[in-house]
Amino acid sequence: MEAKAIAKFVRVSPRKARLVIDQIRGRRVEDALNVLHFSKKAAAVPIEKTLRSAVANLMNQDDSESGVDPESFVVTRAFVDDGATMKRWIPRSMGRAHPILKRTSHITVMVSDGREETAGKSEE
Repeated sequence: MEAKAIAKFVRVSPRKARLVIDQIRGRRVEDALNVLHFSKKAAAVPIEKTLRSAVANLMNQDDSESGVDPESFVVTRAFVDDGATMKRWIPRSMGRAHPILKRTSHITVMVSDGREETAGKSEE
């Protein structure tokens, strides 16, 4: 089974967030949380929050059994998309204006428990 969590309009540059998200892709959730917790990057905080949300979504799915083991969860997909860019202006010399771009990110994390879903598949 698989669950997903999305954090939208996070005030961190997508380029900087991708450096952190690349470190957790494909890891077990426990290892990924350790990497994020001890990372010095500011983007690690919202990514850790999104990962915890994805784990909670997987544990609270309607058709999940009571035997769900959170230690077996794996980060299957994790990516960062560009969000809206806020445009601001700062004064420069001789009365000119210089643009400042404040970028935002959409962070998506998908977590799986490692089991294949059998619903909708035919067994041969």
